[in-house]
Amino acid sequence: MLEIIIFFFETVVLAIWLMLPAYISNPMAVVFGGGTPMDLGMKLPDGKRVLGEGKTLRGLVGGTACGVVAGILQIYVAPTLGIQYVPTITAIVTLSFGALFGDLIKSFFKRRIGMVRGAELPLIDQLDFVAGAWLLTYIFAFDWFNKYFISSPWIIVTVLVLTPILHRLTNIFAYIIKLKKEPW
Repeated sequence: MLEIIIFFFETVVLAIWLMLPAYISNPMAVVFGGGTPMDLGMKLPDGKRVLGEGKTLRGLVGGTACGVVAGILQIYVAPTLGIQYVPTITAIVTLSFGALFGDLIKSFFKRRIGMVRGAELPLIDQLDFVAGAWLLTYIFAFDWFNKYFISSPWIIVTVLVLTPILHRLTNIFAYIIKLKKEPW
C-alpha cells in the first residue's frame, strides 16, 4: 500500500513538473491580458469575431514569456534539487506557447458555434491548453515528449485528471481577486 501511495505522489509531482511551463503560461496570459485583441476586432463572413476581446497580444506574449522563464528556471534548479527530468529549450517554448495556442484554437471554435466570451465549455476549457502544449511539443520536441510522456502513460493520465482540478482552482482564485469575470 505504501508503494502505491509513493508511486501516486511521485507521478503527480512529476506530471506537474513536466507541465510547469504550460501551467504557468496559461494563467499568466490572464494576468498580462488586456489591450489590443489578437483579431484586431475582425469578423469572419459568419459575422462573428475571429477570437474575441479576451485573446490579446499582451496576454499571448506575457503568458508565453512567463512559461519560458519558468522553464529556464527549471533547467537551473533541477540539478540542485536532484531532478533528472529537465526540459529542453524547445520543449519549454512549445509547452509555453502551445498552451496558449490551444486556448486560441478553442476560442476560435467557441465563436463559430455561437458561444459568447466567458461561456463555459466543460473539459474543453480545462484541457485545451494541454492539447496545444502537447501538440506543438510532439511536433517540435518529439524526442523529449516521447521520453517523458509517450513512454509514461501514467504521466499522461495524471495530467488529464489533475489539470481540470488545477484549472478550476486557479480560475476560482482569479475570480476572487477580480482577474476573471467567471470562476471557470
